[in-house]
This record gives sequence, structure tokens and C-alpha cells, in this order.
Amino acid sequence: MPLGLRRGTVTTIAESRERLIRLEVDGIACIAYPRLTGDIELGDDVLVNEQARLLELGSGGFDVLYANLTRGLGLVAEEGAHVIALPYTPGQVTVCYKEETATLAATLVGTPVVLCTLHSQIAPVCAALAGRRVAYVQIQGGALPVSLSDTVRTLQESGLLGPAFAVAPCLDGDLDFVTVAAALAWAAAEGHDAVVCSLGPGIVGTGSRLGTGALSLADAANVTTSLGGRPVLAVRGSEADGRARHRGESHHVEAVLSLCLGEVITADEGAGEGWEKACAGLPLSHMGRGPVEDPAFFRSAYAAGLAARELLG
Repeated sequence: MPLGLRRGTVTTIAESRERLIRLEVDGIACIAYPRLTGDIELGDDVLVNEQARLLELGSGGFDVLYANLTRGLGLVAEEGAHVIALPYTPGQVTVCYKEETATLAATLVGTPVVLCTLHSQIAPVCAALAGRRVAYVQIQGGALPVSLSDTVRTLQESGLLGPAFAVAPCLDGDLDFVTVAAALAWAAAEGHDAVVCSLGPGIVGTGSRLGTGALSLADAANVTTSLGGRPVLAVRGSEADGRARHRGESHHVEAVLSLCLGEVITADEGAGEGWEKACAGLPLSHMGRGPVEDPAFFRSAYAAGLAARELLG
């Protein structure tokens, strides 16, 4: 399984944010994480990883900048960082993990934790929790950098979402944690009313019941229960998915629930009334389908957010 790298020149910088840059290398779309690889300028000599684009993955139609040979060598590690993320891989990087300095709550005291098996569920969930203090926790199973998510940025800018945490092996969050337990405990200690826990954009999938990144949500549910929280699973439902295993209620729902050791709340799709108005203007897209093409998907996610809201009283 060799790395699929190519060398090229930065020909366009289309969008530049603090944590994400969209660019072109030799005219081919690419993204870069400047906190990992440094600043970028037109004409820079770079290495990019092109494997996801060549595989034509649904959420990976672009290259990822691997190293900037012009100005990205010899970068200084983050001050105080001495723990390695992605250890012993070609992309290993030192990270300051919050567990090293944080005061963590001993219990979640009933805090609802909404579990999203797809990243595209988080916008409707957060819309249902409008007016509440909500933290976001990203766990493995999809894209690892939190900074890739335009949805998280939009929700934060609109005030629907507070800090975004990365749980290893995820990285590049507002705060980084080694474990989901610590991330949830810190959110509780800081007085957040609810937590939305999800995979990053994209999902690791093999077409099999147990070979999906969605199962990491079962681990998160069990941790939530053990810490005294209330796990709520956002049911993945669809009326438009062409794959039988995801039409109606996805087989991922049963697979996740079968591995949960305590009670997990689920909400019926029909409980999501009012989702269209509440979600107006938010980024709603699932497998290339929007709210018109697949309303059941977004209505189900909104219903999960309402279920969490009811737990808050």
C-alpha cells in the first residue's frame, strides 16, 4: 500500500483560511492544511497525495498537499507539544493534547450526546438544538482533520455550534484530545448543554455490516453511558439511496445499536416536523442529494436533535 505522491507546482490559490487552503497544483484541485504543512504561495514546489482523486471517491475528488518543498521544510513543532499524532506514519506530527492541562468532569450528569454516523447529519441536529451551548466531537471513521469541514465552520459562524474537538486519530480541531471520554468530560466541565459526536466528512465503508466507520459511534455511545450521559443516535434514513442496504433505515443503524451496551435513544423520522424552516440556509447535502431529493435523511437527523433537546427539559 504505497503512498500515491506526485510533484507539482501551485498554480492557483482559490480560498485561503486559517486552517484550510483550497488550491490547484498543475491545474488539479487540491487542499492543504497550513497548520500541518505551512504557508503556501503561487509557484511553490510541492508534493501532493493523489490517491483519493484517482480512486474517484465520492468525498475525495481532490489531491491533498503532502509537503511544501519551497517553504514547508524545517517547520518548528507547536510549543509545548511532545505527544505524536498519527505516530510512526509518514505524516506523524506533534500535538498538544488537552488532557495534559484540562480539568475534566467526573460525570456527564445526563448530558445528551447525539451520535451521527454521517457528517452530513450534524447541521440538522445542531439546528434542532439552536439556543443551546453545543460542542462538537469528531471521532475516527471518516476524514481525520476537523479543519476539512465547511459544515462545522458554517455552524460555528452562525452560532449553532461552539468549539470543535478532534479525538485521536482525528486532529486539527479547536482542541485535540486523546480519547472521546476526555473530550466529553471537558465539554461537561465547561458547561455545554449537549454534544454532537460524528465522523468527519466521508465515511470508511466496505459494503459490509461490520466494515464501516459508523461503528466508532458504538464506542462513543458506550463511553457516554459509562460517564453518565444520554446517547442519542441520529438514525440514517433515506428514500432516495439507490443501495438497498441504505434505503429506508440504513443497516448501519442496527449494526451500531447491536454493539451498544446501554440504552440508546432513537427518534422516529416523523418526529422531525419543522426541519425545513429550522435548517433553511444551512449546508444540507448527502451523497450529492439535497433536502428536495432526500428529505427523509435530513428530517431524521433533525428529529434526533429534537430528542436531545427534550432531554434538556
